[in-house]
Amino acid sequence: MIAWILVGGRLHATPALLALPRPALVVAADGGARHAAALGVRVDVWVGDFDSSGGLSLDAPREVHPTAKDETDAELAVRVARARGATRLVFLGAFGGRFDHTAALLLGGVRLAREGLQVSLSSGDEWAWPLLPGAPLSLDLPPGLILSVVAGEGLRGLSLSGVRWPLSGADVPLGSGWTVSNETRGGAVQATINQGWALLTVLYGEAPSPEVGSA
Repeated sequence: MIAWILVGGRLHATPALLALPRPALVVAADGGARHAAALGVRVDVWVGDFDSSGGLSLDAPREVHPTAKDETDAELAVRVARARGATRLVFLGAFGGRFDHTAALLLGGVRLAREGLQVSLSSGDEWAWPLLPGAPLSLDLPPGLILSVVAGEGLRGLSLSGVRWPLSGADVPLGSGWTVSNETRGGAVQATINQGWALLTVLYGEAPSPEVGSA
């Protein structure tokens, strides 16, 4: 089941974003509820401490938490989505907010992918997918997009095709710029790794929605 998690970063309602498969569940994390109107969706659950949604009125059931808590509002929203059976999480409004929240969201996405969920993150113009061993990515992308593989610790055996500078079995140091700012050629982009983890990112703009599947 697909769940959209609306979080508090920026959101550009690009054709790529609006072409995403409609979710079975929409959970808004505090101020992320502002994105519901632009996305044309109804929020099923609105969760958080409500410190960043001042002036926002929304007809949705609330799950209110104290400000002094051990989880971010996004983590609370994920907990709700998983409890309701979600196996694919799409975080929308993922980029352009507070850096600490964005970093936690990206790293949390890797953790959730390790737990077996399918995870993607987007603000409409920027997109990211966790890349793990045994979980290849296949993206159907038009030409001319900037594509990067941001290497996590211990990244070994990166193979990447469908890009201007393909790779086969490469070992990439943590945070290396070597795999930043590649370019799509048009059609299927496939990425696999043997060990470690990474984030595959795309600067997308106004192009059609990326179709994601198994390589």
